[in-house]
Amino acid sequence: MRLQDKAVLITGATGMGAAAARLASAEGARVLVASLREEDCRALSAETGCAWHAGDLRDPATAAAAVALALERFGRLDGVFNVAGASGRAHGDGPVHECTGEGWEFTVAANLTPVFMVCRAALPHMVERRAGSILNMASVSAFSPEPAHFATHAYAAAKGAIIALTRAMAAYYAPHGIRVNALAPGLVRTPMSRRAQNDPELLRFMERKQPLSGGIMEPDEVARAAVFLLSDDARTITGQVLAVDAGWSVSLP
Repeated sequence: MRLQDKAVLITGATGMGAAAARLASAEGARVLVASLREEDCRALSAETGCAWHAGDLRDPATAAAAVALALERFGRLDGVFNVAGASGRAHGDGPVHECTGEGWEFTVAANLTPVFMVCRAALPHMVERRAGSILNMASVSAFSPEPAHFATHAYAAAKGAIIALTRAMAAYYAPHGIRVNALAPGLVRTPMSRRAQNDPELLRFMERKQPLSGGIMEPDEVARAAVFLLSDDARTITGQVLAVDAGWSVSLP
């Protein structure tokens, strides 16, 4: 099993975070999930046996507590998968000339700040051990924009910042034996994509935009890539952004 006896912290207890927790557990990992809603954490724990911590990961105290609990439960932390994030569309995210101040601030804080907070809490332990793998959740929208249906510029900016942070961290921490990579998914069937899932026109568009999956991807397809990058099979891979997008970035609208 790829993650046998690895201790992994995964942020997010629904969608891709939940899929990653299920697969990591099946691959032998000891998993702790950290997410905003206690009910989501409890449900995933009941299903997989994972440990959990609920709270707002934009808060440095929450991130520090999640890492501390993982260290208490497992004795070490081998991997972190930063999945937690949110759409800012309901808060006013959109094209720059229409994006509200609230939309910008909410979206950047919800997507970028938890990555920073969790990494900052986990890295002292990894530096001391001279080992660890960090995987951050970016998005294909950071480098392959789609203006007709996905003109949420604060979201794209936040995910682009995650890519920049990932590469900067990879360069700095490689001498410490720590790998840092990112995933850039296309459109995935998660609670955040319900708008798209209920829009017939958009579903037809996604059949063309993501031809390898024939439309919206399933969370498991991203989780499989995550398990690989967290595992020792990827021990020489760092500073990379892997697009798991079913052809989005190479397909015409």
